[in-house]
Amino acid sequence: MDSIRVVIADDNEGMRLIEAKLIALAEGFDLAGEAADGPSLLREVEAKKPQVVFLDVDMPGLSGVECAKRIRETDPDTVLIFATAHEGYMGDAFEVYAFDYLVKPFRTERVLETLRRVRARFMEEEAAAKRPVTLNAGGRITIRHRDGVAFVPMDEILLVQREERQTVLVCTDNRRFITGENLSEVEARLDPAVFCRCHKSYIINLNHIAAVEPYGRWTSIVKLNGTKETALITKEKLEELMVE
Repeated sequence: MDSIRVVIADDNEGMRLIEAKLIALAEGFDLAGEAADGPSLLREVEAKKPQVVFLDVDMPGLSGVECAKRIRETDPDTVLIFATAHEGYMGDAFEVYAFDYLVKPFRTERVLETLRRVRARFMEEEAAAKRPVTLNAGGRITIRHRDGVAFVPMDEILLVQREERQTVLVCTDNRRFITGENLSEVEARLDPAVFCRCHKSYIINLNHIAAVEPYGRWTSIVKLNGTKETALITKEKLEELMVE
């Protein structure tokens, strides 16, 4: 397994130094970049494509929570770890699916344990990727997972999404199936006339779109019939669908 790339963001240089030393102590991690404010963090994330980001809540330019939302919008697979002196933002952090929330001053072992859990997750995903999703006769997708095999008719699939670094199929009866396959591998097995890769992290069933609502400058939210789950769709992909 390759080293896991990490970017750290904190306006306190001393805290960045501490975090850099902890990352160096942990097995399997590589410090790819640092940032002292929100805008710099977003530039580092775009340039370095880290798999893990340590970020403070209170930073110049953009808060850590706002940065986390923007990172989630562009790459939902990024593992976000807040390291902050502010306990009051824990709820906001977990709304953007933060992996952990470390309150300063934190103990060395507390951080190293978090990094061990992160590495264990990556290793599990790497192993799960060897269990493929295949298409069977009759328009069914065969999903191999830890508990066995599931056979899912394609017309029952509402949404395929990346969630907590796994691929999840959401069906019309609210069943959820999890596989280690990435979205591109699943997409290759779906009918392109019915399913649309609307975002880096989402595939939707076009026959079940209920509404599309504004979300950000470059994305909108897709609501689907039969589920409370939603998907993101890029501006470019939405314009393509509207032309069709």
